[in-house]
Amino acid sequence: MIILAATLAILLSVNQLFNLRFFVGYTMLDNQYLYSLLGLLLPLTFLAFPIRGGMTDRRLPWYDALLAIVTIVVCCYFVATSEQNVDEGWEFAAPEQAVWFSVALWGLLLEGCRRAGGIALFIIVFIISLYPTYADMVPGPISGFATTFSDTAAYHALSTESVLGIPMRAFGQLVLGFLIFGVALQHTGAGRFFINLAFALLGHVRGGPAKVAIFSSGLMGSMSGSVITNVLTTGVMTIPAMRRVGISRSYAAGIEACASTGGVLMPPIMGATAFVMASILNVPYAEIAIAAVIPSVLYFFGLFMQIDAYSAREGLKGLPAEEMPTLRETFKEGWYFVAVFVLLVWMLVYLNREALAPYYATVLLIAINQVTSRGGDRWDMKKLLAFVEGVGLLFAELAAILAGIGLIVGALSVTGMAGTLVNDLIHIAGGSTILLLVMGAITSFILGIGMTVTAAYIFLAIVLAPALIQAGLDPFAVHLFILYWGMLSYITPPVALGAFAAATLAGSTPMRTGFEAMRLGSIIYFIPFFFVFNSAYIMRAPWPEVLTVAAGGLSGVVLLAGGLQGYLIGIGTLKGNPFVEWPVRLAIAVGGILLATPGGGLVPVSNTELNLAALVIAGPAAAVALMLNRRAASSPAI
Repeated sequence: MIILAATLAILLSVNQLFNLRFFVGYTMLDNQYLYSLLGLLLPLTFLAFPIRGGMTDRRLPWYDALLAIVTIVVCCYFVATSEQNVDEGWEFAAPEQAVWFSVALWGLLLEGCRRAGGIALFIIVFIISLYPTYADMVPGPISGFATTFSDTAAYHALSTESVLGIPMRAFGQLVLGFLIFGVALQHTGAGRFFINLAFALLGHVRGGPAKVAIFSSGLMGSMSGSVITNVLTTGVMTIPAMRRVGISRSYAAGIEACASTGGVLMPPIMGATAFVMASILNVPYAEIAIAAVIPSVLYFFGLFMQIDAYSAREGLKGLPAEEMPTLRETFKEGWYFVAVFVLLVWMLVYLNREALAPYYATVLLIAINQVTSRGGDRWDMKKLLAFVEGVGLLFAELAAILAGIGLIVGALSVTGMAGTLVNDLIHIAGGSTILLLVMGAITSFILGIGMTVTAAYIFLAIVLAPALIQAGLDPFAVHLFILYWGMLSYITPPVALGAFAAATLAGSTPMRTGFEAMRLGSIIYFIPFFFVFNSAYIMRAPWPEVLTVAAGGLSGVVLLAGGLQGYLIGIGTLKGNPFVEWPVRLAIAVGGILLATPGGGLVPVSNTELNLAALVIAGPAAAVALMLNRRAASSPAI
């Protein structure tokens, strides 16, 4: 069933996006296409995800089969009546039969969302989707126009602002292709290629396996778009290698959690959220990817420098060079992965064909894999079916979550809250943009704990982003700010799901691992504020300014990493004297933050003034550390 539904969904998306007309002889209406996708994928949620998370019985319960059948019938009704729905405006005046089917779809979506996204997401979606029925009874700032239950149900199911709103449209028009491409990469050995490439480049240097984790997990996370999946995929190889060179269990797990989290923020593929962001902003996806380059580079550079400082401080070596694969061997076996990415980036950036690019890249990838691969990576029928099944499960999970989140968007739309909440939030913040940003950061983090990143982002993109944009901030910066702060819950205690997953692999204490990850990824707490303060960080400014803030950011990250880890390149250890160690490290870390902070805009001082302040604070501290290290080196050993 999963394989059949996934195959039909793939064919349906190809038919619609390439305008082939091989299903019905004409191009389907958008709502007809999206109802068809729901009819294929939502039933899989009931077949693949048990009613309770702990259930492991593989036999299909009768009630799950019944739910799947009912879902198919309900969606078939909406497919059959989609043209009449558009012509007669059913979203505001639906016939009684359509209302009953709308109520059924609403309930099925809530259950599918619960199974795929968890109980926290279900509760939020359930309460807010019902909001139109009690909007007039809530207090001032969050009150709205109330509607009846039947009208609410009809609006959710029949309008283009709720279930079929931006999240589901982005899924059907953009996300599907990239999900297919990501699964194809995993099933053709891309993970092994990227890990081998990382070992060939970095495995032999100091702290090599930890640097390998950054490189490989970053690339894999960019493909999968899932922090937990990435940790469990690459961590089984990188964590044991890190332990082998003397890195502690909790530190190794923290490194893997940070690298996997950052992968979702790394272009060219940033997971489903980035494509939803492109739809909300109504811009080509390539513009989102370009805007994310400098922030993601800063994050991974910060990780790299912390690990390098830690390795130098602890005297950690790399793995023996003779055990590492050579670059020549690695590229000989997996050169086509690079070729496929080149094609993908070319189509995204130069041709602006973001909807079609992943399909061409997937076809090229599979074709080259079948021609050049030997042994295990070449697909036979069994591996082809495993690929289709993997695609189907991913489709089902994301479709249920995104359609469920659409209910939130619809509830805010039909009550008028989407427009009035902007002014209410600005009023609550007292007109202070900084306070509004802090409110947004806290809310994004809290929602990121209980919801998927995509769900939390969509909710805040509708509720909070307009207020920040109205306050004068760059729209790209605002939406990336929300995305980044939603990701932070994966490495920040008390939840830190990414760190806890890595701790399981490493056999370390989950909470300690979370705090290690929090320290290692500390730069990510500042980066979102940096690119909101100055859009040059997201390359939306003149090139001289972009280069200036990027150089300052990289230099500041070096100082911040040195202060946090107690070792600074060119200076050596910062732990020479116990009485001055912490003042020196604090001064260098503060200097790094000032150097990385862009001037102008919301920051009432210039880049030059911030750089001078950083020099005044960090310079003497670095000089003291250098003097102590030279004195220690010249002292005779006792």
